[in-house]
Amino acid sequence: MDLTWRPLTLADVPALTRLYTAAEEVDRTGEHFSEEDLREELEGPSIDLPRATTGAWDGDRLVGYGLIRRRDAADPVHMIRLQSIVHPDHRDDVVGGHLAEWFSRTSREVHERTFPGAPLELHYGLHENERWIAGVLAGAGYRHGRTMVTMRVGLADLPPQPPLPDGFEAVPFGFEYDGAVLDARNDTFADHWGSTIYEPAAWRHLVTGSKDFRPDLSFLILDGDKVLAFVLCHFYAAEAAATGVRELHATWVGTREVLRGRGVASGLLGHTLRAAKAAGFDRSALNVDVDNAHRALGVYERCGYRVADEWHVYVLSDPRG
Repeated sequence: MDLTWRPLTLADVPALTRLYTAAEEVDRTGEHFSEEDLREELEGPSIDLPRATTGAWDGDRLVGYGLIRRRDAADPVHMIRLQSIVHPDHRDDVVGGHLAEWFSRTSREVHERTFPGAPLELHYGLHENERWIAGVLAGAGYRHGRTMVTMRVGLADLPPQPPLPDGFEAVPFGFEYDGAVLDARNDTFADHWGSTIYEPAAWRHLVTGSKDFRPDLSFLILDGDKVLAFVLCHFYAAEAAATGVRELHATWVGTREVLRGRGVASGLLGHTLRAAKAAGFDRSALNVDVDNAHRALGVYERCGYRVADEWHVYVLSDPRG
């Protein structure tokens, strides 16, 4: 049967949720989404539903979709982020070719509306089990750009945690520090591969304004009103409902250059893990670039984290639609 392609709307969220559930039964990425999760994502300021999404419909059933997310800066490259899900029964060359062409053409349109004249790259992150879309991207000229890993540590048998160095105190996150935390995040991640600044609207939507943010389990190191280090955490209820495991995600961990190498990051993360255990969580997870220039894997390993899954970023430079 021929598929009908059209942009997504918020009314399609239930169908999109069913599509993610069907794909997860095969791909086993460990990600589980509720309707509320996906609605929050689609309402983000970096997503243009009418002009930067597409959905494949088999009658009244959504069997595939693509989404293009612009970035908040091109410094100097605009690294647009792509995502998609295709139902396992519809993973064929026709659908793959349609998505690859749509990504290329529509990404350039998004780019020309936001950062015309800047270099453009398309970045697609996928789990190691998502082999079909990896093949589609490779066939369309994408190259493997980076490997990320998910690391986890169980909290029931949490090993002894590194202490904060003398003179440093973990301060609970407060929304009066939100702007200072954003400044610290943008500074800390300025030299990370694939990273760019967050504008306040995107930051609040995706991070501190998200329904999943846990300010009570997020901690800062302060110097007056300046944030020198931070651990920001989220809890995804849909994942807990699907797995039966209460997992706290340390989604942002950063230390300004002036404090690196002094044990502050591992001490602040250790403080967070002890708080998570006391709050009844079963496990903690985080994601990190295996080639992180700040040797972050070693920091996390000192806190007991171990690699659980791999994620890969595929990159296409200067696409022509």
